[in-house]
Amino acid sequence: MRYDLVIFDNDGVLVDSEPISNQLLAAHLTELGHPTTYEDSIRDYMGSAMHRVHDLILERTGRRLPEDFDEVFHARVFAAFERELRPVPGVTGVLEKLAADGVPYCVASSGSHERIRVGHRTTGLDRWFEEGRVFSSEDVGRGKPAPDLFLYAAERMGVAPERCVVVEDSPLGVQAAVAAGMDVYGFTAMTPAARLAGASQLFSDLGELADLLI
Repeated sequence: MRYDLVIFDNDGVLVDSEPISNQLLAAHLTELGHPTTYEDSIRDYMGSAMHRVHDLILERTGRRLPEDFDEVFHARVFAAFERELRPVPGVTGVLEKLAADGVPYCVASSGSHERIRVGHRTTGLDRWFEEGRVFSSEDVGRGKPAPDLFLYAAERMGVAPERCVVVEDSPLGVQAAVAAGMDVYGFTAMTPAARLAGASQLFSDLGELADLLI
């Protein structure tokens, strides 16, 4: 293994949540008078923390989102997760291989700890990610594309940034990993390869990842 730590993004990499959450986000913003398509949501918000949604809406319209925006949105997302969420195909095999080889790994997500945990419980991935392997943008001041979250995860796991590789599927996540001085493998299942151009390597099937990391 060429790396001492594999850092996974969560949404779209471990759990197939991006279609669910972006459909709901687009609908919620539209209800509130900010017309947003699913494609708009993917382009503007995929891979980001919730503060980016608030910041962009305020910047574009001069209006703040309601105080209960996050609470209402997350309630809808969690309910949909319980009904629909699945692990990304191939992820269990990758985690089994890393565990068998003794390779340290963790998750570093723009989502809240609650969102990560709900998704992992629903999909059965919680058995692979005990508390010490889970990091959220809630743990740092700034979410992606700032490097803070990835640097925090590496520090907590006791690994130098240059010995880490990040697995990401969003442009914001790729930017954050590059800014952290880490290699990043871009997962193109949902995101066009051209939008992940800063990645060290691109791949389209999670089943390929274990071999790519060797």
